[in-house]
Amino acid sequence: MSRRSLPEINAGSMADIAFLLLIFFLVTTTMDVDTGLVRKLPAMPEDEEIIDDSQIKAKNIYVVLVNAKDQLLVEEELMGISQLREGAKTFLDNWGKNPTLSDNPQKAIISLQNDRGTSYEMYIKVQNELSAAYRELRDREAQKKFGVNYTELKGDNKKEIRKMYPEKISEAEPKNVGGK
Repeated sequence: MSRRSLPEINAGSMADIAFLLLIFFLVTTTMDVDTGLVRKLPAMPEDEEIIDDSQIKAKNIYVVLVNAKDQLLVEEELMGISQLREGAKTFLDNWGKNPTLSDNPQKAIISLQNDRGTSYEMYIKVQNELSAAYRELRDREAQKKFGVNYTELKGDNKKEIRKMYPEKISEAEPKNVGGK
């Protein structure tokens, strides 16, 4: 009886196939990108704009606290998120009319503090409302002076409006301010 040898499988092109599959999966796979709050940090103050903390009056600080139950405590009073923008605009745009509010927008500072239990959604809403207050004031002033919105301004004109309404939001590290 003669034994026949079993035919072998040609594995010469297996490495090529594996390499092609690897390239295919690398090219077609999408990687998840971390998402978060897209926020442009304010520009560094120029030398003459550096603020001396000892000269800040309490009335020029708009205190916003968000507790673990997502409740807003603004200037020690409960406030709804829908009222925050108007409250911030009133505070910023006081120009010394009301002696309990800020002297002017250049001296006004919004102090924001969240509780560790504050939801991300509420944090975003508060940030959006505060930014919108500045944006609306800047747009109003740009319309008055130049006839266009703030975002459409260029160079010195934009700098002039930004100097009138500098975005000063001081955000303290989260802590347990109450709620849960």
